[in-house]
Amino acid sequence: MSNIHSSAVIEKGATIGENVNIGPFVSISSQTIIGNNTTIDAHAIIAGKTTIGEGNHIFSHAVIGSIPQDLKFDGEDVELIIGDNNKIREFTLLNPGTKGGGSITKIGSNNLLMGYVHLGHDVIIGNNCILANGATLAGHVELGNHVVIGGLTPVHQFVHIGDYAMIGGASALAQDVPPYCLAEGNRAVLRGLNLTGLRRGIPRDEINALKTAYRELFESGQALQEIAEKIKSENSSIHVKNLVEFITQSKRGIPYTRK
Repeated sequence: MSNIHSSAVIEKGATIGENVNIGPFVSISSQTIIGNNTTIDAHAIIAGKTTIGEGNHIFSHAVIGSIPQDLKFDGEDVELIIGDNNKIREFTLLNPGTKGGGSITKIGSNNLLMGYVHLGHDVIIGNNCILANGATLAGHVELGNHVVIGGLTPVHQFVHIGDYAMIGGASALAQDVPPYCLAEGNRAVLRGLNLTGLRRGIPRDEINALKTAYRELFESGQALQEIAEKIKSENSSIHVKNLVEFITQSKRGIPYTRK
């Protein structure tokens, strides 16, 4: 049985699951779907066509699903989809997609979005990511799994960030960051592998293979795309293949200083 405060405003048509807790002065739109065991704290706003999975905790004053901050938006049918077991902290702002970007903003499961995080339209986020306070993602940004973004870091539109990558706090990222890598600075550049993150989920032999590949790619002085194709054809490590495939498919380029 759900626990809904008497002052909450829930429009007709909203779907509320089992064991959902909704606090005082929460506003929920008619197109909202909320999964089981989710908690929505006081003064949060759930707007538009928003689907929220199970076991999420949306903290007070979060604004979820309000129209995209895009001057081209003209009332199209757009959507925000949120997975399971996410923690979405105070004063976060999550926008749905736009017609030009596929119409969907999508957040995976087990993510932590700290206070004042903003996710722009058409953003795609994987699972087990952490975005620290004040991180801001512009439209069309894509994050893999296990990505960490430090506080007060803006990410330029259309940037892709690979699995297990980390972006240091107070950076400004304008290019793609390959999986397993660490970047920081304004403008952010690669500083090495995210070894702390890798040790939490990647076997030691795979980490060693990534170290070798990183040196060849970014410290050998050779043309990046050429060495990436060479490594891709010669290396059997699945994580190294993920790394070089990301590089060969990058559209915004990789931010590194050639030796």
